[in-house]
Amino acid sequence: MTASPVSHSDASVASTEPTTADAPAVAAADRQEPPYRVLIAEDDASQALFAETVLRGAGIDARAVQTASNVLPEMEQFHPDLVLMDLHMPGMSGTDLIGLIRLHPDFAHIPVVFLTGDPDVERQFEALEQGADDFLNKPIRPRHLIAAVQSRIKRARALQRQRSSDTSRNATTGLYHRPFVLQSVATALTGGGGGALFVEIQGVPALRDRYGYSGFEQLMHDAGRRLAEVAGDCMCARLNDNAFLVFAQGCGDSQLEALARKLRDGIGQVVFDCEGIPQRLRPVIGFATLAPFAEPGAVLGAIERAARAARSEAIGIAAHVADTSEGTVADMLVESLHAGLRDGAFELAFQPVVAVAGGDEPQFQALLRMRDADGTLKPAGVLVPAAESAGLMPQIDRWVLAQAIERLHRRHESQRALRLFVTQSSRSLADEQHAQWLLQQLASQPITDGSLVIDLRLDDALVHPEMLRQFCDALGPSGPRAYYSVSASSCTGPNRMHCCNSCRCAMCDCRRAIRAPAPIRPSASDCAA
Repeated sequence: MTASPVSHSDASVASTEPTTADAPAVAAADRQEPPYRVLIAEDDASQALFAETVLRGAGIDARAVQTASNVLPEMEQFHPDLVLMDLHMPGMSGTDLIGLIRLHPDFAHIPVVFLTGDPDVERQFEALEQGADDFLNKPIRPRHLIAAVQSRIKRARALQRQRSSDTSRNATTGLYHRPFVLQSVATALTGGGGGALFVEIQGVPALRDRYGYSGFEQLMHDAGRRLAEVAGDCMCARLNDNAFLVFAQGCGDSQLEALARKLRDGIGQVVFDCEGIPQRLRPVIGFATLAPFAEPGAVLGAIERAARAARSEAIGIAAHVADTSEGTVADMLVESLHAGLRDGAFELAFQPVVAVAGGDEPQFQALLRMRDADGTLKPAGVLVPAAESAGLMPQIDRWVLAQAIERLHRRHESQRALRLFVTQSSRSLADEQHAQWLLQQLASQPITDGSLVIDLRLDDALVHPEMLRQFCDALGPSGPRAYYSVSASSCTGPNRMHCCNSCRCAMCDCRRAIRAPAPIRPSASDCAA
């Protein structure tokens, strides 16, 4: 929208126009809600007085500030529904000021409208790119100003009420909660069609080193908001510290690839502001159509593997490609896993671990096994990849935990010490219901304090510390204590190392290192009741 220049005399002429007939007032009493609040940022006293008088005459609570430095403090005190701002402010341009406003978590969605006579279209585009909502040209008739302000505030309040009442979304970022999106994927698998995309932000260790955990988290919040803007009507959810899920209902292969490019460019070509430092982000994206899959977990596993493949692609995008050479074997193994969960074919082997720093209690690592029809045992190294691709790890992790807790409960009742290390996948710990399920298990079957150690790969702990923190917080300080171990390697041989701590944080207070010899079956004296 172009703007025409206006002199102060033009503004004074316009300011003589407001009358009761010309400016329809807002019926505050009829709305049964607080009056609309507008903050006017205008360095010209006559212009500020004109806008303030017009809006107050319409029943709108209006305040004016004349310096850019006072805008944010006044917003924090006044909490306006809308900011009406001049494009040229002393000490700071309106473009820079709108950037600061959008960085404030409380004002990320507040409407900001520029009232200006500057005809420079490029400058207006710059302001829109920083987060401005619209431009109004000077001079403006009072009734037009009132109508523009009222309509924008009405929509903004309606959206705020929707955000507050919508339990499917995160109140801070506006992104959908992960279970809600996965449930939508499950519904689409029954016949709706569509596709899913796994968006992963690269360079996490360097970003954390540069900005710290709080700065990195704010950066991911901003990236999530930007992703939702670019994705439009597609559902977006945050999966873990640096990955997002996008569900595109009704999209086919070609549309998914086009969407992947749009999302990549929408994030990669934007300069984010983190603590005053410009920062670009590099996303990689894996995508897949829903057609070949039977459950959401399998979809998630497929697009995650595609995203890993995209890391080595120049364009940073990769589609899921089914492994046809091993498809039959993999399908048979997945069927066996389903049968194992149903028929009780899973078993636990126990690998003794020896504390380097000493300790009298016996310690074992629980190892997953599954017995075939011919009696042979398949190890976790064979089972886990297939379970991850089929989305079965949360169910299997719960089975392993339940078996471990049952043994620890029996030892607790007989007052015989035992510590078990139980491996859990990052996807299980990311499930909001997993911690509550664990608390219920521990409440129904009490165990000795510190006897359960949740074992997690070090790579997962370093990449997903926020997920671990949320899992620990979900257990709560008053709940039964569980300990956490971080495996420095994914191997299961004698060089596997752990760090075990008692503060329910996988990143601090390393207390002992333990080395594991070859696995053995549980003995009657150590692992049986």
